[in-house]
Amino acid sequence: MSEVYDVAIVGAGVIGCAIARRLTLDCARVVVLEKAPDILDGASKANSAILHTGFDAPHGSLELACIQEGYKEYEELRGQMNLPIDRCGALVLAWTEEQEARLPVLMDQAHSNGVEDVAPLSRIETLALEPNLNSTLRASFRVPRESLIDPWSAPHAYLLQALLNGADLERDCPVLGGQFDGQQWTLTTPRGDIQATYVINAAGLYGDKLDQMLLGQSSFNIRPRKGQFVVFDKMSARLTRHILLPVPTETTKGIVVCRTIWGNLLVGPTAEEQEDRETASLDHDTLEMLRAKGAEILPALASEEVTSLYAGLRPACEHKDYQIKSHPESNMVTVGAIRSTGLSSALGTAAHVGRLLEGFGHQVQPLKDPDVPQMEMLAANQTRDWQRAGNQGILCHCEKVTYREATAVLNDPLAPKSFAGFKRRTRATMGRCQGFYCGQAVQSLLDQKGLKHD
Repeated sequence: MSEVYDVAIVGAGVIGCAIARRLTLDCARVVVLEKAPDILDGASKANSAILHTGFDAPHGSLELACIQEGYKEYEELRGQMNLPIDRCGALVLAWTEEQEARLPVLMDQAHSNGVEDVAPLSRIETLALEPNLNSTLRASFRVPRESLIDPWSAPHAYLLQALLNGADLERDCPVLGGQFDGQQWTLTTPRGDIQATYVINAAGLYGDKLDQMLLGQSSFNIRPRKGQFVVFDKMSARLTRHILLPVPTETTKGIVVCRTIWGNLLVGPTAEEQEDRETASLDHDTLEMLRAKGAEILPALASEEVTSLYAGLRPACEHKDYQIKSHPESNMVTVGAIRSTGLSSALGTAAHVGRLLEGFGHQVQPLKDPDVPQMEMLAANQTRDWQRAGNQGILCHCEKVTYREATAVLNDPLAPKSFAGFKRRTRATMGRCQGFYCGQAVQSLLDQKGLKHD
């Protein structure tokens, strides 16, 4: 650890991964420090997997600017990196007179935010697009560019590109303390001291704690917000073509019904504030409420089977906007309170952080001919490896994961160090049987790499 890095990024969620990519491509010498055994193990491990346009983000907010820049860059990158997108569009649905009255206000907000292709729909027009909706619907409007993506292959691609072009990653490496001598930082970790000119706080659910540790204070307080989800069997995906959104409230976008990029149908999330920053427990009554809410929106969903249940924590705080703060006197940038839109905004947030570092005097020189990773395609609507010759057979039949895919993941520069990380990279054991049939074969493969079942 004797090397002095240009930048140390604390946290390997989607935001940290995107920042690592951006700064590495700007020729910075980057190290990413993650306290968990694998990346995406905090807030980024559970979300709705929607690429948002920002149509309902606060007008003039930093969140909106980052979402819009991030959306545009994802569109530019996805072809290069073999990342999926399902341009299904979204419908914002009104079920009551009060909600219907808010639709024009929300459309005006979308127009103000530069999302000008939203279109109002009557009840009849909406039901023509989505005949399985509850017929008590009153009206809606359509947001054509809201899309579905893979929430894990994208950040893996971002960080993998950083690693391929010279960045370092240290897992199982929490930051225990740090000192700034006016020129550079010395961060204390279990793996020894790490020195860097600049520090980026992308610690997610612990962003305020890291600020307090390194700066002595924080301008925000994380209030973990739990979201629970119900995932229905792939047969349920036939029930809707669009992302079905409620009229949002002041605190949440509300419960969404949508397909996933892998061909399931999802209902969630809830928005439950809690103190615990580590545990996102499942609650039977809440999950039953989600099932009932899904069936209220799509009545046919009442007879569909559930494949899995999951919950995650969002790093919400007392402020509505992202808490991205530059501390030029300490050569540090805090990227805090990146809530449910982090997947959409990540690339834009990374570009914003890069500009902040330039303001500190950091010199940028774009890397010439950088290596670009090609990710395995896991989307249900695209050609998969199981359809190609020489794939060495099927490891997980529910999700159609091949041995060739699994072996490639276990041998690449960002190879998982945990069973959870392997699941996120391949989706093995995440299908209908939840590992009942493939679990032993998966564990045998992981045993060869010394990885144990969680």
